[in-house]
Amino acid sequence: MHIPPADPKILARRDRIVAALRAALPEGAVIDDPAETRAYECDALTAYRCPPMAVTLPSSTEEVSRIMRICHDEGVPVVPRGSGTSLAGGALPTADSVVIGVSRLNKVLETDLDNRFIRVEAGRTNLSITKAVEAEGFFYAPDPSSQLACAIAGNIGMNSGGAHCLKYGVTTNNLLGVRMVLADGTIVELGGPMMDAPGLDLLGVVCGSEGQLGIVTEATLRILPRPEGARPVLVGFSSNEVAGACVADIIKAGILPVAIEFMDRPCIRATEAFAHAGYPDCEALLIVEVEGSPDEIDHQIGLIRQIATLHDPVEFREARSEEEAARIWLGRKSAFGAVGQINDYICLDGTIPVSELPRVLAGIRRLAEHYELEVANVFHAGDGNMHPLILFNANEPGELAKAEAMGADILRLCVEVGGCLTGEHGVGVEKRDLMDAQFTPADLEAQMRVKDVFDPKWILNPAKVFPLEASASHRRAAA
Repeated sequence: MHIPPADPKILARRDRIVAALRAALPEGAVIDDPAETRAYECDALTAYRCPPMAVTLPSSTEEVSRIMRICHDEGVPVVPRGSGTSLAGGALPTADSVVIGVSRLNKVLETDLDNRFIRVEAGRTNLSITKAVEAEGFFYAPDPSSQLACAIAGNIGMNSGGAHCLKYGVTTNNLLGVRMVLADGTIVELGGPMMDAPGLDLLGVVCGSEGQLGIVTEATLRILPRPEGARPVLVGFSSNEVAGACVADIIKAGILPVAIEFMDRPCIRATEAFAHAGYPDCEALLIVEVEGSPDEIDHQIGLIRQIATLHDPVEFREARSEEEAARIWLGRKSAFGAVGQINDYICLDGTIPVSELPRVLAGIRRLAEHYELEVANVFHAGDGNMHPLILFNANEPGELAKAEAMGADILRLCVEVGGCLTGEHGVGVEKRDLMDAQFTPADLEAQMRVKDVFDPKWILNPAKVFPLEASASHRRAAA
């Protein structure tokens, strides 16, 4: 993958820029020692690394504004960073860039249970939002697998989802407002605690924009009353395609579970060796969770059982206690770490219509045979958010390139059946050169013109989202 070379002019001014940053920020908020900046050279897409020129760790929106003013005046690229859990290279620096890490922006600023919102600084972790309100019987719905560590800033940047997005939606459905610093240091407020803010929906433009338009420093989030109860069932099947057909039938029947999660045999095998969850010996399994009163739960599970029976399940297991429910979820929540114990892998993020699950799963199997690489499938089946894990040996020359080529073919397949390149991981550097598989040149030009308005100098999160050749003309025009 091509990483743009450092600009010699900017590197020559490095000491002066770092000195200006130190003068604008408290002691300890600027890191420029090469040995220490290496901690920020990549995110969770560890195949690509590039240490930044400097790292800044602001503690307030005003400090972020000072950093942005300096970088804007000097023409220095800026890379926003939450917790570094991006799987698409969203926080990958360039050698001439300044990283703005928001980890010190972690306070709860306001909680309003009557109006069901919480306002937090954007460096606060996803799971800690629920922790802050669960004693009062509330929770924050989006629950990405990295929720223990990932920051709200990154969730907003990538429009993250999670297992419960089928019922509760993704970040954009639970985001009410943001405080954001623009490229020139201007501080703006978008949206707010009201249900429907007046004017243009700029909040909808910002959510999912991957740090291309500004640095989010505060967020107002919707919180919800915790449901009366929840219960998962585990259903085993004889093939991936049969499991996919069952998912499509559940959705077609009008049932709305809170989650439908899918795992295939390679993933089941890995999680059993790692977590010992007691999963059945089968080719694929679904975890389907429903919520409500005991009567509602019993009714929904009864309908799901009827549909599953039509697909001749290997096993249908209903949790009868909190302990049994936890064991059903144990393997799924351990899946990514479990597969990582076996081999290196690339985690994809294509999203497809649920009705196309059987076709796409069959296509992934054929591609695995063609490329002679193993794939472990684990994903949010209810909304068609695919997460094939392509296993490869990073120490074997050519294996990474082969895995990337297979990943590109899988994502093209997702687009071909009416889906899209990403559901919640973002484009980053991973999918930027596939954007023309989904968008026409006119589509991409319209998106880049939005960036022109917010970031006229094109200094925010460089070399991401847009194909390099397509964005180069905008950067040259801005210079």
